Amino acid sequence: MAAFIAMIVYMVLLPTPFAAKDEEWKSATATYTKEIDGSIIAGACGYGDLHKIRYGKHSAGLSSMLFNGGSTCGACFELRCVDHILWCLEGSPTVILTATDFCPPNDGLSSDYGGWCNFPKEHFEMSEAAFTEIAEKKADIVPVQYRRVRCDRSGGLRFTVSGNSRFFQVLITNVGMDGELVAVKVKGSRTGWIPLARNWGQNWQSNVNLHGQPLSFEVTSSSGRALTSYGAAPGNWQFGQTFEGKQF
Repeated sequence: MAAFIAMIVYMVLLPTPFAAKDEEWKSATATYTKEIDGSIIAGACGYGDLHKIRYGKHSAGLSSMLFNGGSTCGACFELRCVDHILWCLEGSPTVILTATDFCPPNDGLSSDYGGWCNFPKEHFEMSEAAFTEIAEKKADIVPVQYRRVRCDRSGGLRFTVSGNSRFFQVLITNVGMDGELVAVKVKGSRTGWIPLARNWGQNWQSNVNLHGQPLSFEVTSSSGRALTSYGAAPGNWQFGQTFEGKQF
């Protein structure tokens, strides 16, 4: 019986595959965080400057119910404000956001008053600039409907490498279609394909020295589609550099 229960819990916690097509609308709530330049900086997905990686103001932090331990990083959601005549903009316009951060729970507050991201709430913490595209700025929290949508990106996947002689890490951004990745491999000119482990968000790592070798990357999206970027980084690559590969 214990083994059966453990199996059920494991299945429930598995990330849900996404088939790169629009889903049905679901109910949630949304707030916004004030920022200086119209975007959220850094965050639990490890993206850093969201303008630099092209996500900018159209980004959001997700409650744990949606964040899935970071596996949802990079996914795209379409939101619209609903059922509030005072705060929702006329016509219920929509905005498309990229998941870039985690909205942590606040168990000291009620989920109906301040603890918007408490489990099992489905909540989006948006940038102020994106929030005001669907609702009045003076609103503190609004009811929304959301759905997963295909991510439309300009240019190829971007691979930012970091680490040292005994540790290799790559941050992958600008992912189209599903937006999220479930597996990553790297290959040097003197190695076979090396599976990378998710470090956090969309940072993937391995204890390997790949210096002096041209790098190729193979990524797999949440819908199971694989994409290989051969020779994405030249042999003289350096930590801190970003290279562009193919796009889904």
